[in-house]
Amino acid sequence: MRPYILYSDGNGNIFEDTSLYALGRSGWDAVEVDEEDWIELPDGGNHYELPGRRGIGMDVETGELRLCELGWAVASFIPPAYTGLYIAPYETLEDAPTLPLFCYTASAWFNEKFYVTAIRIEKDIRQEKSGYDDVKIQAGVEKFKAAYPNNRLVKHLADTCCNSYSCPAARNYFIGRWECPIPSSPACNSNCLGCISFQPSDEEIVSPHDRLTFKPTAQEIVEYTVPHLETAPYPIISWGQGCEGEPLLMWETIKESIIEIRKHTQKGSININTNGSKPDAVKQLMDAGLNSIRVSLNSFRKEVYTNYYRPNNYQFEDILESMKIVTDNGGWTSINYFVFPGATDNVEEVDALLKAIKYTNLNLIQWRNFNIDPDWYLGNIGMQDCGERYGVKQMMDIVKEEFPHVKFGYFNPPIERIKGNFDEEFAH
Repeated sequence: MRPYILYSDGNGNIFEDTSLYALGRSGWDAVEVDEEDWIELPDGGNHYELPGRRGIGMDVETGELRLCELGWAVASFIPPAYTGLYIAPYETLEDAPTLPLFCYTASAWFNEKFYVTAIRIEKDIRQEKSGYDDVKIQAGVEKFKAAYPNNRLVKHLADTCCNSYSCPAARNYFIGRWECPIPSSPACNSNCLGCISFQPSDEEIVSPHDRLTFKPTAQEIVEYTVPHLETAPYPIISWGQGCEGEPLLMWETIKESIIEIRKHTQKGSININTNGSKPDAVKQLMDAGLNSIRVSLNSFRKEVYTNYYRPNNYQFEDILESMKIVTDNGGWTSINYFVFPGATDNVEEVDALLKAIKYTNLNLIQWRNFNIDPDWYLGNIGMQDCGERYGVKQMMDIVKEEFPHVKFGYFNPPIERIKGNFDEEFAH
């Protein structure tokens, strides 16, 4: 199978150019893609036009690489549970706008079907497009807003997260299932280049979400999370959402909440999604009853991490300590690993990852697609040369060979999965 390149006419229409085979991008380079790395575009996926960019393909007759001059380049969004293997290849023209904070997976057309370069990395179906019923979701919104009329968090989850941003976690909460979000922190101690909830007014990109503007109380948190833990299937409650800053800055409130929650129920799992910047706070939360932690990062190379996260009052080594504290105290440690083909699978990066797994005794890698303009990202972190690379799939194979116990996925697992058969399909 040799699929063809896609292009957009600038008016929302996508076409194939049968004079060019589709390619992928690794780092800065356009590369050929193995046939088995193309899969049909999953349900819930869609396409982006990349204005000011010409797609790069391989001439079907000469085998040479050249630009598609018929229109703008096209990339694909792949839904959660899938990890992209290559970025869409293109050449950026002068004065092209910076792309918004989405993932830009290589895509193509063959035999009347769209294809993308991706693999399914997660069996959990909790964010499948087909699993959402808007009528049920809105009924849940009205039910919970009526049940908790004075709870600012429930109102925020309903009006902002669910109805404005269609947040999958918030939508699941309002139909009474699985992972329940707990946004809690309006502040952050990182200045991430690709922050999705705050960008300076003079920045050339815009955050797709507005950040939480208040500090919820422990009472507000406990009020709606205890019933969720008591009644939802495979229940999880999680601090650290896309609409907030760093939850560890609110660790005292979180600790108070955990203690109070566990007075009412022992069901379910209590999780925090974090940058891992405050090991002492993490230890306090583990002592209070935290079950799991997920640390987000773009790299285990200190300089690459620092150039992206631009941390305030913490350093890279702190995140490793936070992860180690959780596993040392019997908890479950995951990483939210921003996959950027060509950078994540760099030989030096893989070596750093393996060292980190050994040091922290990591349980799970969530292979998350990096939502960022590829050129803008590499330029801002100073990576003009991505160096020697394995390829994303080979990188995964290396990790599995070195550390067979490390699980792969895309979501925070419920306690039933952590303690049971992790590899079975969950969220039925």
